[in-house]
Amino acid sequence: MAEPAGRGPLRSHVRGHVLAVDSGGSGLRIAVARADGDAPRPLASFTSDTPVRTGPAGIDADHLLSQLLPAAAQLGREVGADRYLAVCVGAAGMASLGDDLRARLPAALAGAFGVHRLALAADAVTAYAGALGQRPGAVVAAGTGMIALGTDLSASGGWRRADGWGHLLGDCGGGAWIGRAGLEAALRAHDGRRGGSAALLARAEAVFGPVAGLPGALYPRADRPAVLASFAPEVARCAAEDDAVARDVLRAAAGHIADAAAAVCPLGAGSTVAYTGGLFGIGEPLLAPLRAELVERLPQARVTAAAATPLDGALTIAAALAGDRLLLPSDGKLLQITRPAPG
Repeated sequence: MAEPAGRGPLRSHVRGHVLAVDSGGSGLRIAVARADGDAPRPLASFTSDTPVRTGPAGIDADHLLSQLLPAAAQLGREVGADRYLAVCVGAAGMASLGDDLRARLPAALAGAFGVHRLALAADAVTAYAGALGQRPGAVVAAGTGMIALGTDLSASGGWRRADGWGHLLGDCGGGAWIGRAGLEAALRAHDGRRGGSAALLARAEAVFGPVAGLPGALYPRADRPAVLASFAPEVARCAAEDDAVARDVLRAAAGHIADAAAAVCPLGAGSTVAYTGGLFGIGEPLLAPLRAELVERLPQARVTAAAATPLDGALTIAAALAGDRLLLPSDGKLLQITRPAPG
């Protein structure tokens, strides 16, 4: 049985190890670090290219545990740890699809490794912790999708979330959104309609073949968001080569991302807005308009790239939890903290 863990007295000198898990669409990443320190670095790590399955009950706890338990045991042997003081599991879809994980993981990890403290976090929360640590501010995380998360660290304020609603209802400015807008411009050029781009049409046909076949090839695919997002770098390439339509797509994407950041960023001077995720690897064609849009909407905020990865963020949360130093607000869906019930 588990109960919410409150903040106890600070334990700044904690000896032992913590475990962090980052589960997403590209696979599973696990790392071990020492429990002391505010920004722990991995002593050993494990990566699997097999994503954790999602089924009728949400994220499949059995599938996650089948990969996690042996990997965590092996990492423990490598660093000389037979137990973990705290664990943070960050997973894409935790907020809406994590009920099976919340029900199963506390007992499984306590039984396997004597875990007394467990954080179950949405991937946006571990991205936040990797980007900003335990400081107030906002983080926009963009890959195939896009979500913004912010907090002033107060219990009353909690977490503020914007977008992250998936490619059909939102994720505005994310990779799938950009790819779809670029392909739409390609089809406009193919049809001879206004707003088309010959450059994007040429890139679309180089990547996918004749664009008249795109609907039949794209609509039935279960991985449609990822396929759309795969065209985002082509939009950036055309923008860098001075295609006006491609530049407008990225400017609009930057505006949507900045809108989400402004919706969640704590008010007042001194806030930091960080951006993280694979989408920003397309570089200046997106980053330059994004910085400009953020300055316009949040003139008092400092804008920066993420300091570290979501896996590093999960380690930060686990180490803070082990030492009773966790400042990030707990939340039943976004960041659930549990420990064994007393007695």
